[in-house]
Amino acid sequence: MDILAAVNFCAQTKDIWVVVGKILGVFKIVIPLLIIIFGCIDLGKAVVASKDDEIKKAMKQLAMRAVAGIAIWFVPTLVGLVFSLVDSAGGDYDVCASCVKNSGNC
Repeated sequence: MDILAAVNFCAQTKDIWVVVGKILGVFKIVIPLLIIIFGCIDLGKAVVASKDDEIKKAMKQLAMRAVAGIAIWFVPTLVGLVFSLVDSAGGDYDVCASCVKNSGNC
């Protein structure tokens, strides 16, 4: 493997990292909205049915969705952490991290 190619990997694949950053940005908006919408629908159905078991089930499902949403929200932070750990070994991985975090300013 060519050493210069490894050093310039992020500069050469910048377009891919911009797309990944945009996708993550969309996920950070869409997923919380979906959690709120589906949570309202599920809780509304359970409350209208007036069954305690269904309300508890809907609350548990909403909590699990919230945990999944929070986990997805922190994916860019984890990606940045991985890039910073790899960057300490040398390379231009700060370009990758900046393209994923701010795809508009890459």
